[in-house]
Amino acid sequence: MELRQLKTFHTLASTLSFTRAAEMQSYVPSTVTMQMKSLEEELGVKLVDRLGKSVILTDAGRSFLRYVDNILSELEEAQHAVKQTGELTGTVVISADETLCTYRLPVVLRQFRLRYPGVRLMFRPLAYPNLKQSLKEGGADVIFILDEDKGEAGFCGETMVNEPFYILTAPDHPLAARTALSIEDFDGETFLLTEKGCSYRTFFERSLSQKGMGGITEMEFNSAEAIKQCAMIGMGIAILPEMAVTAEVNRGELVRLPWDLTATSFATQMFWHEEKWISPAIEAFLNLTRETFLNNSSL
Repeated sequence: MELRQLKTFHTLASTLSFTRAAEMQSYVPSTVTMQMKSLEEELGVKLVDRLGKSVILTDAGRSFLRYVDNILSELEEAQHAVKQTGELTGTVVISADETLCTYRLPVVLRQFRLRYPGVRLMFRPLAYPNLKQSLKEGGADVIFILDEDKGEAGFCGETMVNEPFYILTAPDHPLAARTALSIEDFDGETFLLTEKGCSYRTFFERSLSQKGMGGITEMEFNSAEAIKQCAMIGMGIAILPEMAVTAEVNRGELVRLPWDLTATSFATQMFWHEEKWISPAIEAFLNLTRETFLNNSSL
């Protein structure tokens, strides 16, 4: 088993694409295929499955990835311990859900790439329920979560910015012109919601239940952008963070309903594992993220 094979597997597991893995390793795709075949033959198990153009990790691949993450992290730590370099190098693996990937992180990732071109920055988008598990298992170095403003056992974390939430409709919706609403006004309405397990969906459903509303009619999406577009054409009532709808509200394409969602405070939060070695590259990413959120008023 060769180190280059482990690095290739780690890159493939991060990108889930033979083509992108080859580009990041400066290989041709056939080299990635050959190294993966050799590694799987040596281990005697399949690590990845190819479903058309898609790549997914097998159960054995997910288990093996945890060990490879540790091996490469220990190797990076050892390299930093025995040599000094004028340019910061290393790898930082970042994960976040679709909403933060779209509306919060592009500026951070761009600034980091410009300042530290020698660091390999890898981004793994994940659904909200999988983010903390990825951090626990070593699949990510740093995660960003849109959640209630609270700590998390076993993690170090910081609040980056508070995130107000709104209930919104198209301007021609029957509720759009109302200056006050009661729980009965939502009877028969369709709610456009994120996937089950999402923190702010859970909070919203709980708040409606506490006010006496039973089951709701819903359409479920895994994209805040899809929810926004469907709300704008009148398909239902959306619950979205301010960061995702500021432009549309300012243009009058969406209308905020008079419903208080401030009982729980939500925020964009950054977490890393309290027991993980913080490499110079990871430390640089944490510091630049703090700086970017502090100094950029558009975030």
